[in-house]
Amino acid sequence: MGNLQELSDLKKTIKISARRFEESPYIERTHSPEMVRGVYAGRYFPMSIGEDPIKKYWLLRQKALIFDVPEKPIEISGPDAIPFLDKVLTRKVSSVIEGRGYYSLACTPQGGIFMDGVLFKFSENKFWYVQADGPFEDWLLAHTSNYNVKISDPKSRVLQIQGPASIDIMKTASNGKIDENMKYFRSGFFDLGGQNLYVSRTGFTNELGFEIYSDGFKTDHLALWDHLMNCGQPHGMELSASRAMTIRRIEGGIFGNLTDIDTTITPFEAGLEFFVNMEKGDFIGRDALNNKDRRPCLFGVTCKTETPVSGSKILDGDKIVGHITAGVPSPTLKLGIGYVRFYKPGDWPGKKLILELFNGDKHSCDIVNLPFFDHDKKIAKGLDRTIPKIP
Repeated sequence: MGNLQELSDLKKTIKISARRFEESPYIERTHSPEMVRGVYAGRYFPMSIGEDPIKKYWLLRQKALIFDVPEKPIEISGPDAIPFLDKVLTRKVSSVIEGRGYYSLACTPQGGIFMDGVLFKFSENKFWYVQADGPFEDWLLAHTSNYNVKISDPKSRVLQIQGPASIDIMKTASNGKIDENMKYFRSGFFDLGGQNLYVSRTGFTNELGFEIYSDGFKTDHLALWDHLMNCGQPHGMELSASRAMTIRRIEGGIFGNLTDIDTTITPFEAGLEFFVNMEKGDFIGRDALNNKDRRPCLFGVTCKTETPVSGSKILDGDKIVGHITAGVPSPTLKLGIGYVRFYKPGDWPGKKLILELFNGDKHSCDIVNLPFFDHDKKIAKGLDRTIPKIP
């Protein structure tokens, strides 16, 4: 089941034991009586705190937001860490260097996507894989036979500071150690308010931004939160739940594991062939991928008259050819946008098709390549520092 965060999901809530899933160490600073929580990688996160998500969206695009996110770092350590990860992941881990992150996939033996996330190397025998939603720790443990490795949970909770002001905020927070010279997907340890913490120039918004990883029980989480907020408030930074992030990540062409990609789609079908190294030698899923069609089936859809919602049908004439995995209104484009997964590869981009909603209403829609704008990721890379105006 995907981690859906559409507007209707904020009203479909149930009571559940608060100790069923992992609580955020920042909850004392983020709690609101209006909070609606989701669960991701076994962790609670705020889907809504009663805020106006469109207002928060423009703060993200014009200033900065801080997000308490539930992505989960998993530690892989030991003498066989590199050959083990080379077996489990689709990228060549033996060539990974310290000080930068690597977007990496893990596949099933059948070639489907089991997990996506970012891999960081701390030393020859120690890595962190920051996983998306799903039981990846169990998956890793299940494949440790014949490898001298340890799979552990470092209890690291992640904060994201995203938006054009994020560099200035992190520069203040790190006493000038983090600045414009820190490139996209680079990482390292920095002193943030007297605490030595891992920071990467990454995020889930395709805006310029950073992620800060706590050091488990060693970290004074509330002191860290207060320090970052004190540094961010002069730049207009505010706390936000995930709705604004979801809108921006879809605009930016970022997929959600278990929502847009899952074990039933290959990296090729998802358009992620770049992150699969078929020449590196054996890895889980390689044999199956050798026989798979390499044409993509996952694209963007835009609609002028309605917002696509998950599960909506895409029709070519009277024939159902695909379905929507996720959809949002795009404040920048002033359109409804989403991802469409086609059942067969084809020359879909550029076609006008029909979006059929659950109530039977039909709307004309256009199929486009991803992302929906900023195809070269100039914003996230800091090459485009233009502050957008509200249309």
